[in-house]
Amino acid sequence: MSEDPRRSIPRTDTLLADPPFVAAAERLGRPVVRAAIVAAQQRARAGEIPPEDVAGAALASLPARASSLRPVLNATGVVVHTNVGRAPLSPSAIEAVVDAAGYVDVEMDLTTGARSRRGAGALAALLEAVPDAAGALAVNNGAAALVLATTALAAGREVVVSRGEMVEIGDGFRLPDLIASTGARLREVGTTNRTHLRDYADAIGPETGCVLKVHPSNFRVDGFTTSVGLEELRGLTRPDGSPVPVVADIGSGLLTPDPLLPDEPDATTWLRAGATIVTASGDKLLGGPQAGLVLGDAEVVERLRRHPLARALRVDKLTLAALEATVRGPVPPVTAALRATADELRPRVDALAAALHRDVVGVDGRVGGGGAPGVPLPGWALEVPVEAVERLRRPPGDVPVVLARVEGGRGLVDLRCVPPERDTDIERALRAALGDSAAHDATGAGPPSS
Repeated sequence: MSEDPRRSIPRTDTLLADPPFVAAAERLGRPVVRAAIVAAQQRARAGEIPPEDVAGAALASLPARASSLRPVLNATGVVVHTNVGRAPLSPSAIEAVVDAAGYVDVEMDLTTGARSRRGAGALAALLEAVPDAAGALAVNNGAAALVLATTALAAGREVVVSRGEMVEIGDGFRLPDLIASTGARLREVGTTNRTHLRDYADAIGPETGCVLKVHPSNFRVDGFTTSVGLEELRGLTRPDGSPVPVVADIGSGLLTPDPLLPDEPDATTWLRAGATIVTASGDKLLGGPQAGLVLGDAEVVERLRRHPLARALRVDKLTLAALEATVRGPVPPVTAALRATADELRPRVDALAAALHRDVVGVDGRVGGGGAPGVPLPGWALEVPVEAVERLRRPPGDVPVVLARVEGGRGLVDLRCVPPERDTDIERALRAALGDSAAHDATGAGPPSS
């Protein structure tokens, strides 16, 4: 009788000791590698592969990365794209994250060996960038900053807000629900399109915890409208004469004015105008990691920092490192993409079009992330068939994932958010998505403008 070939299937412990699997275990973890080996052994026992192919099949089935998150090239033309992680970090921020991945002095004074203020470097950087703020605090996202502020100032009391600023933020989360979750009561004033100072004044009473001013970043109301500025709101007082804190949520996280986005509020301007504290996101127009920023009056910021909820919302050492590097460092990728002009982008798109024999069309990019909804970013894009957009998103093998957009019945590959050094990767992905015939068809004659 011949020997059962299944007896020649290599043992699990033998394979785990082989150098390729040892290296994989160091990168991915021993349980992941062991599971891949066992799955390959089962395939051999079922007769799907010969025993001698078990090692190769197990290695081939291992994930290429330790995380299931897959890098993508953002060729949509949307700069702050929530679905792909909003702001890409700058090289200096990435370096800071790598340094912070080990042991760091996040809460230690190396001179004395005593415990120190957590993330002092990042907070100092924020105060240097916004001198009008006497205090700074970082929490884990913009919504958390607003929740902490309203909880610390108005839990069990009233938050006065204009009906025209009752916004819905991402993924269906609404401002009224967010405020209600803090234990505060919402006191709505005015109407959707018009709110006057007297509306706020009439609502102020002994139970007023704070006035909330929200920038409606993801929509605009035009026409017969009236709103109240921070200069007027800062003069409001309770019946006993005590001032009412004004919490101003600017949303996208500009620290100083940006001429490219004249209607987008910034922390410096709103603090000068009269906000007690400003809350914002760190991963949008600031171009940093996901974080919520609180800037303003030192006493109020300290009150928030000492609130028990602040512990649950605090950021980790990686975020603090990336935030400091973003604020102190060179222009982050988000800012560079926003400032890229059509003339600067055109040669790159033309080169791609010439290589693939496709057409170039004029397009408008978008800020994204709920910021500056009416501001177009003029540029150029490579026109491709709509079906190629899906193939770009699901490429074969090690071809990079490219996210393009569909608009007006055509696929568009916009290089605004793609680093120039990755243009060759875009070309490689397009060749795979278009195929030889599509890449050289007669419909695209190179780089004519539209």
